[in-house]
Amino acid sequence: MTDLDRRAVSVIRGIAMDGPNAARSGHQGTAMALAPLAHVLYTRVMKYDASEPSWPDRDRFLLSGGHASILQYALLHLAGYGLTIDDLRDFRQWDSVTPGHPEVGRTAGVEATTGPLGQGIGNIVGMAIAEAQLRSRFGADLFDHHVFATCGDGDLSEGISHEAASLAGHLGLGHIVLCYDDNHITIDGVSELALSDDAPARFKAYGWHVEELGEVGEDLDALEDGIRRAMAVTDKPSLVVVRTRIGTPTPDSIDTPAVHGYAVFDDEIAATKRQMGLPADETFYVDPDVVGMYREAGVKGRPTREAWQRRLADHTGDRELLDARLADKGVAGWADVLPSWESGESVATRKASNAALQALLPVVPGLTGGAADLTGNTGTTMKDVGVFRSDNPTGRQIYFGIREHGMGAIANGMALHGGALPVVGTFLVFSDYMRGAVRVAALSNAHTIFVWSHDSVGVGEDGPTHQPVEQIAALRAIPNLRVIRPADANETAAAWKVAIEESGPTALILTRQNVPVLEGTSTEGVESGAYAISDPEAAVVSLVATGSEVSLCVEAAAILADTGIIARVVSFPCWEQFSEKSPEYQDSILRPQLPSLGVEAGVSMGWHRWVDRVVSIDRFGASAPGDVVMAEFGLTAANIVEQTKSLLGS
Repeated sequence: MTDLDRRAVSVIRGIAMDGPNAARSGHQGTAMALAPLAHVLYTRVMKYDASEPSWPDRDRFLLSGGHASILQYALLHLAGYGLTIDDLRDFRQWDSVTPGHPEVGRTAGVEATTGPLGQGIGNIVGMAIAEAQLRSRFGADLFDHHVFATCGDGDLSEGISHEAASLAGHLGLGHIVLCYDDNHITIDGVSELALSDDAPARFKAYGWHVEELGEVGEDLDALEDGIRRAMAVTDKPSLVVVRTRIGTPTPDSIDTPAVHGYAVFDDEIAATKRQMGLPADETFYVDPDVVGMYREAGVKGRPTREAWQRRLADHTGDRELLDARLADKGVAGWADVLPSWESGESVATRKASNAALQALLPVVPGLTGGAADLTGNTGTTMKDVGVFRSDNPTGRQIYFGIREHGMGAIANGMALHGGALPVVGTFLVFSDYMRGAVRVAALSNAHTIFVWSHDSVGVGEDGPTHQPVEQIAALRAIPNLRVIRPADANETAAAWKVAIEESGPTALILTRQNVPVLEGTSTEGVESGAYAISDPEAAVVSLVATGSEVSLCVEAAAILADTGIIARVVSFPCWEQFSEKSPEYQDSILRPQLPSLGVEAGVSMGWHRWVDRVVSIDRFGASAPGDVVMAEFGLTAANIVEQTKSLLGS
């Protein structure tokens, strides 16, 4: 370690103490312990250009343990990503670019929103899949980079880490270097209170290459050598195990559970700074020589990036295809290939969804993914594009196995990497297993498409464990998640158009059972979130529904008309899209001057914002044939007629 290296590590550790101390909140110990490792990555190993943070062929770096965010902010400041000292002083403050956990899109140089432990491990697997696909499809002269991450005992304890690491090993993703901060400390105490796993043996069993570096947390050369050995392994992901001492080099807090959080205060900070040779009375001190060293490191990749841009300009392949892939969009006219169906046909929306997906594969080149062992069931089969495997990295069909939570985080990693537009599916009831990743997708504005089929008690005999009732309401409660429950096949094709055109995550909620293709459903209506598919002038009541229940309302309206009661029918596929419309548009669709009845095969939560009364299911389901269960819960045209008459009578 040179003197300048030593000073650089000390500066990072000083900021790691000062940021949380200024905020009176944060996590000091892990950031301090990982300072040497992070220093090696940012100054010796990683390929990046701080002046162009979104350069597609850059190496990626993630803190899976996002609580150590002050470490990354210190590095981003030093390397010249635009973070200022004042930004560091605003650590964890309102509207700052240095929030408590890293947030992609808020801070230049942050690749993923991390915080919920284990999510970052899933993210790096997805990023490595996207990198492998791009490299194999467009050549290593355009795409050839690594994904680096740090993780701790908390990440490895969460079950999602098993799901993601198992799949990564199975797929032989050789451009992953995961650095395990083996510090033996958790919030409750020493990790041995609850953890006795042999992590290296575990990852070897997954098929990973493992570098056990031992007690080299302060040895920059040993850290670099271990990381480079891992990078040289091209046929499997790598785990680099480093024994660190949390809180190093504080005089009183090393190896204490308290220093996992905010535990080093003014006096100990001053003592630690004196020990490291920093000004004890100066906060956020940055040695000018260290800044110079880092600013050189921050642009060291510029010639590489500029050479890459020249190669990109000279690329002789299909440039429209490449540009569409990098933009996560389709080629010109892509939406024209979406299928349509004639009214009167009967098609399950999961099957219509697969027809739309299949039609889109040639013209939306980034579409890639699959399902958690339910590929055919959920309509996420991708024909004629190959299966993604270690010997076929151009493949776009991914078999995730029974790994819902990991699948969600992996999909987010693919989306955040760019060059892949992930589609992942399972049964709607198992969206609960994915919820952590779905929430982070929404928080990250990740362009992830979630396909959830078997959307109601219409599933039938499998019973309440497999019959979703509360899931749609729970998903609608997630901000920035677009939930679309199409009424028929044509609305389903329109939902795919929305999912690809719009930014952020989209959930497609699809039927297992056949539903009729209706007169009057439209792409524009789905894009608006809600619209009238039947709107007679003499209407005295509005029937408002989503999904398979729209056809029941159409049937009920016809019965009501025979009794002299004229009803409008409103399809309401996406509450989120509709909520963005003007109050005038909303009133024109829902007609608040008329009584209204909402119909959905799920809990009533949220519906009273829109309608006067709801036909819903506010209990768990039951095991019986699907049509019987629907009838017993009142999801029939006859019951909608009776409920409408009751509403009008009241």
